[in-house]
Amino acid sequence: MEAAIPQEIESAFSSMNQQSAGAVIVAADAFFIQQGRQIADLARKHRMPSVFSFREQVDAGGLMSYGQHLADNFRRAATYVDKIFKGAKPADLPVEQSTTLELVINLRTAQALGLTIPPELLVLATEVIE
Repeated sequence: MEAAIPQEIESAFSSMNQQSAGAVIVAADAFFIQQGRQIADLARKHRMPSVFSFREQVDAGGLMSYGQHLADNFRRAATYVDKIFKGAKPADLPVEQSTTLELVINLRTAQALGLTIPPELLVLATEVIE
């Protein structure tokens, strides 16, 4: 499904529901991050497990996420800004990418959806929201 405005997200969920979608995996996109609460709410309303790329959407009520920690990335970006302000040339700075991924699971959402998260998965989680 595609969506570029909040109303299209609602339409997408209606379409997924009509097509008997079993779950929703949300792309790592700035618009979807911004609309995380709306997406999480609609996923619960339509009783669809939701998987996101960022923990912020799980904090907003999504079922789970696996990906980079956005706040850590912003902190790391600030160190680059600091180096540039101190005279470093941006072209001389190394390119970095996250080396740590996190799995966050929201048990409240799982319970609301009537799901049992396997203990093996809970053990692997970086954080479990209860």
